[in-house]
Amino acid sequence: MSGTRVGLIADTHGLLRPQALDFLRGCEHIIHAGDIAGPDILEPLAALAPLTVVRGNNDRGAWAAALPETAVLRLGAVAIYVIHDLKQLDIDPAAAGMRVVVAGHSHRPSCQQRGGVLYVNPGSAGRRRFTLPVSIGALLVEEEEVSVRLETLAV
Repeated sequence: MSGTRVGLIADTHGLLRPQALDFLRGCEHIIHAGDIAGPDILEPLAALAPLTVVRGNNDRGAWAAALPETAVLRLGAVAIYVIHDLKQLDIDPAAAGMRVVVAGHSHRPSCQQRGGVLYVNPGSAGRRRFTLPVSIGALLVEEEEVSVRLETLAV
């Protein structure tokens, strides 16, 4: 059985790179973990796959008011909690039955397992900040197993 590929993107800040769209093509679902900076970023993503989006600290205005601050995506036995800034996390993900927490905000790609929960930040796919990479990610969910791929985009 092949798994479900979930694309992870965050901190686009108004810039949706063609390399990011290429990486996300073929995903069964896409998560944008905030700091979108405009509704025009969401349309091409939603055209690729069903989209789960949360509002980031830079997402303002009428279009952003409709976006939730957190979201939960369930893929079979795997529950994924999405929030923009991990410092705002106000639940115990393990106690809430979450297997994965996806966050953005720091612009630093990372993946770590803590207390049975996988914490993933795909980094920033938008404008480069300081010397941080321009990056994106994907989850591969196979039944109850989750693996992560983080990729630096050539820009």
